[in-house]
Amino acid sequence: MKIVTILKQVPDAEARVRASGGTLDLSGATLVIDGMDEYGVEEALRIRERGMETEIVALACGPERAAEAIRTALAMGVDRAVHVVSDVTLDAVAMARVLAGVVQDEAPELVFVGGKQADWDSSALGPALAEALGWPHADWTTELTFEDGTITVTHDIDDGTETLTLPLPAVVTTQQGLNEPRYPTLPNIMKAKRKTLEARPLADVAAAAGAPADRATELRASEIEARSRRNVVLDGDAKTAATELVRRLRDEAKVL
Repeated sequence: MKIVTILKQVPDAEARVRASGGTLDLSGATLVIDGMDEYGVEEALRIRERGMETEIVALACGPERAAEAIRTALAMGVDRAVHVVSDVTLDAVAMARVLAGVVQDEAPELVFVGGKQADWDSSALGPALAEALGWPHADWTTELTFEDGTITVTHDIDDGTETLTLPLPAVVTTQQGLNEPRYPTLPNIMKAKRKTLEARPLADVAAAAGAPADRATELRASEIEARSRRNVVLDGDAKTAATELVRRLRDEAKVL
């Protein structure tokens, strides 16, 4: 079996970012592999560790610095990686069309994609990739098993869970609850430096895939959400102030 696991490099959850010139300025921000993508990497490793002969390929599309996130996946245990190097900030649909070309070349039985991309705050990449490939898709997966050329997945729905059986090849998006990703060990970090990380220019990959090497949507502006504070000081002793606070939360803020 061959598994392709899609990666994105995103700002760390604790990183401070700012908006500048209508876009987000990530200079100086700590960038890491997207946490949702780590679940896909970990699940691919566990499938191999359960005794199924498996080649695991990491695939990412992003600027040169995204190689740092790819190296993290290699240090976790991925066999090799492909990096589509792009200075263009693609949206989910455009990126899916580009990645689909590489996936078709690799011809895997399974593709893992993080359930939501932290930098986009969007869940579109997995479904868009499945659409571009013409493959079945299951999202927000919390459990999976294989049998006779099919994959059975359990995933979250609004009022509980649902179990689906899909023919392979398929695209599966991953989330918290599927597993607990491992930390790269020092020996594996050293081994990762010797593993293959193939860099391909976006223009070449897009041309081969017949996909545009540009966004499918237009970004007009980005800004950091700011919340105003009322700065209200409640007078009186602790009991009086607590009573007034509860009243304001119930009657004015409507959160109780």
